Amino acid sequence: MVDFTLTDEQKDLRDLAHDFAEKEIRPVAWELDRDGGFPQAIINKAHEVGLMNTHIPEEYGGPGLNSLDGCIIEEEMSWGCSGIQTSLGANGLAAAPVMLGGSDEVKREFSAALLESPKLASFCLTEPDAGSDVSGMRTRAVRMGDKYVLNGSKCFITNGSYADYFVVYAKTDPEAGHRGISAFLVHKDDTVIVDKKEDKMGQRASNTATITFNDTEVDARYLLGEENHGFKLAMRVLDYTRPGVAAMATGISRAAFEMATAYSKERVQFGVPIAMHQAIQFMIADMATKVHLSRLAAWNSAVLLDQGKRNTLESSHAKRFAADSAMEVTTDAVQIFGGYGFIKEYKVEKFMRDAKIMQLYEGTSQIQRLVIARETLLPRRIEEPATATA
Repeated sequence: MVDFTLTDEQKDLRDLAHDFAEKEIRPVAWELDRDGGFPQAIINKAHEVGLMNTHIPEEYGGPGLNSLDGCIIEEEMSWGCSGIQTSLGANGLAAAPVMLGGSDEVKREFSAALLESPKLASFCLTEPDAGSDVSGMRTRAVRMGDKYVLNGSKCFITNGSYADYFVVYAKTDPEAGHRGISAFLVHKDDTVIVDKKEDKMGQRASNTATITFNDTEVDARYLLGEENHGFKLAMRVLDYTRPGVAAMATGISRAAFEMATAYSKERVQFGVPIAMHQAIQFMIADMATKVHLSRLAAWNSAVLLDQGKRNTLESSHAKRFAADSAMEVTTDAVQIFGGYGFIKEYKVEKFMRDAKIMQLYEGTSQIQRLVIARETLLPRRIEEPATATA
């Protein structure tokens, strides 16, 4: 039996996240967007009330929420501001490879650090010359006794300027393509340099930076998974995180849809509210459908994970559809506002700018189509040449 009826506990979780988004995030979202400010105060508050690090298992001291629970939270928080949610949720992306590939000792150490105080962790995969083509990365990790030495730069790193920990993917066998990549948990020290903070079109409350590792020493116990198996680990990680990205896109769509719907009831043209015109009604109906189906796709891909099943195809469906729908819904929302939609005072344009990144990070919409095509044409084909970005 398929049933997406939320439990009472999940409804309470949704209410908690929505209340936080409404009272803590929305009042400052447009100011932080305008100034490109970092939401440290909100991060501190979210950590205090338990809306961060929800992915950490109970055995390591965390709340142990499942993937569907995470999607519920991420939609509500992104309804508040997806840029702030990206800052709040980035620990989940960084923690996934640790939980999947780290030793029990490393998992406990890392979990304790994140739970004790609002520390941040960043996921470092993308490079200037290696976005969707992960195999083209140039960052190197050389084994020297009981440690590795890392050198190279990573770009588009969420929370990079503020992170205490980095999960870094590097070549340990430069001649082996995607089969020569390994993953490491790196603690920030003086050899880890923030080179550049990006000035972004959207999600401006999320810090994005270029990080350089200069002879950074990493104890061998912080190797995540097996040496030269980092690509497979990264692909598993994205299967885990893409349902949440789809939920974030749903939150953006829903926020724009609600704002446009309310405006259509207030704006009078030709003697009646524009919501009375069939052209607007059809736009509203299409937006409602896209929000609804985006949520269902995100939840379906999450539930498969919670059932211990492989969700590669479903998570790509969800991420692709929800991201593309977010761009379409927010564009239509601006259209419904007419000329006012182009004015920052009316706020709806922020959703349109925020939505664009959903088609780009954690695998572009084109990469999702490649994954969907391969999973459809060659079912169960797990290891492929590098085609992902984060």
